[in-house]
Amino acid sequence: MKKLVLILCVLVSTMGWANNGWFNILEHGGNNKGELCTEAIQDAIDKASEFGGGTVYFPAGEYLTGPLTLKSNIVLHVEAGALVKFSTNFDHYLPFVEVRWEGTVIQTFKPLLHARDAKNITITGRGTIDGQGRAWWEEIWRIESAKEKLEPTKYQKMTEEANGHIQTADYYKRTRSYLFHRPPLFQAFKCEDITIEGVTIQNSPFWTINPAFCNNITIDNVSIYNPYSPNTDGINPTSCSNVRISNCHISVGDDCITIKSGRDADGRKWATPTENVTITNCTMLSGHGGVVIGSEMSGSIKKITIANCVFDGTDRGIRLKAARGRGGVVEDIRVSNVVMNNIQKEAFMFNLFYDKNTVEEPVTERTPIFRNIHISNVTATNVNTAGRVIGIPEMPIHNLSFTNINVEAEQGFSVTTARDIEFHDVKVNTTIGSAFKVEESSNIILDHVSTQAPLKDTPVVKLNNVSNVLLNNNFPMQPTDVYVEVDGKDTKSVFLKNNVFENVKTPLKTGKELKVKLKVD
Repeated sequence: MKKLVLILCVLVSTMGWANNGWFNILEHGGNNKGELCTEAIQDAIDKASEFGGGTVYFPAGEYLTGPLTLKSNIVLHVEAGALVKFSTNFDHYLPFVEVRWEGTVIQTFKPLLHARDAKNITITGRGTIDGQGRAWWEEIWRIESAKEKLEPTKYQKMTEEANGHIQTADYYKRTRSYLFHRPPLFQAFKCEDITIEGVTIQNSPFWTINPAFCNNITIDNVSIYNPYSPNTDGINPTSCSNVRISNCHISVGDDCITIKSGRDADGRKWATPTENVTITNCTMLSGHGGVVIGSEMSGSIKKITIANCVFDGTDRGIRLKAARGRGGVVEDIRVSNVVMNNIQKEAFMFNLFYDKNTVEEPVTERTPIFRNIHISNVTATNVNTAGRVIGIPEMPIHNLSFTNINVEAEQGFSVTTARDIEFHDVKVNTTIGSAFKVEESSNIILDHVSTQAPLKDTPVVKLNNVSNVLLNNNFPMQPTDVYVEVDGKDTKSVFLKNNVFENVKTPLKTGKELKVKLKVD
C-alpha cells in the first residue's frame, strides 16, 4: 500500500509539473554554477515538446551549454540575472547540419540555437545569452592571416568533404577556401512563428540572429553586443517573410541589420525572396552598416520599410549592395524618419558594382536590379559622404528618390549610371567638391536642392554626360560662385526652370565637351 501511494504521489507530481508547462532547468538536472549541462537543458526542451510545449526556464545564475535544438511550441525564458554561455569546444557543434551560410546552403557546424521545420518558438526574458565567440574568431583570424599554407584541421577536412559539390563564384572563393564556417548564434531553418524579445545577446561566433526560409518573425526589444570581430552581424533574416524588427539596440562587429535572400546560383535555386519586413524604433551604434540590403539578394528582396531609427557611429547608414552574377530584384523599399551621426563612409550607398566585375553582360537571371526605392525625412551630421549611387550599364539603378534630407558631410551625393532619380528639398553642406554630382544618367530631377556653405569656384550641382534633367525651384540663399556646371559630349536636354539665382555669380557654367546649347530661364 505504501509503495502504491508513493507511486501515485510521483505520478501526480510529474503530471502537475508537466501540465504547468514550466520546466525549470535546476529541477531537471541542470546547474547554474557554470558547469556544462547541455544534456539537461536539451532534455528539458525535449520533455516540454513531448507534452505539447512549455517554457524552459533559466533562473538567475550562470549556465554552460553546447548547441541546443529548439522544437515546436517551446519558450526559452532566460530570467534577469541568468547568463547562458555556449561552449568553446568546437567538437560540441558536430555533427554538421544543413544551414544557410552567407547565402549558400551548406553543411557546417550546428548553430548555437537551432531549429528546423518547427513552429511557435520563443526566446524571451531579461537575461543574457553569450556565444563566447572569441575562440571562433581567433581560429578564423589564424587561418586568414597565415603567410604559408597551413596543415588542414579536421574541421576543414570535414567541410571540404561535405561541401565539395557546391558552386562558388570567383569573388567568394577566398572566403570559402578557409573551409571554416563558424555557426550563427541563432538560426531557425524553414520555421514559422518565431519570437525573440527582451534578451541581451553578445559575443556571437558569426551572424547573431539569422532566421532562414522562415515566416512570421518578431524580434523586439533585443540588445545585441559584439565587439570588434569578423562577420558578427546583428540581425540577418534571409529568404524570410513577414518580419518585424523593433525597439532593438545593436552594436556589432559587422552590419547591424542586414536583409538577404541567397547568393548567386544557389540563391536562385532556392528562389525564396525576403519580403514584408518592417524595421522600426531601433538604435544602431558600431557596425559596418545601420541597415543593409544584400549583397546576397539572388532570391529577391521586396516590400521593406525602415522608420524611426538612429544610427550613431556606423560605417554607413542605409546600404544596398549587389553585383553582376547575383541576380535578384530589390524593390519597393521605404526609409523615413532616420537620424544619423558620425557616419564613417556613406550615409546612403546603392551599389550594383560591389564585386567590381567590369565585364558588361546581357540582361539575364544573373543581372541584379535595384528599383522603386524612396527615402525621406533624414538628418545626417558628421558624415564622410552624403551618398553614392552606382549602377551598371546593362541595368542602371532606377526610380530612386530622396525627399526632405539634410546632410552635413565632407563630400556630397554622387550618382553614376542611373535613371529616374529625384532629389526634392535636399540640403547638403560639404567641405570638398560639389553637393550633387550626376554622370552617365538620365531622367533626373533636382528640385529645391541647396547648400548652406557654398565652396569657392565649386558648382553646387555638377552634371556630366546626362540627359533629360530638370533643375527646378532652386533658390541659393547664400552667396554662391557657381550653381550648376554642365559638361559631356553625350549631354542633352538639361532644363533650368523656375529658379532664383539672385545670389549666384554664375548660374550656369558649361564645359568644353558640351555639344548642345543650354540656357537659364
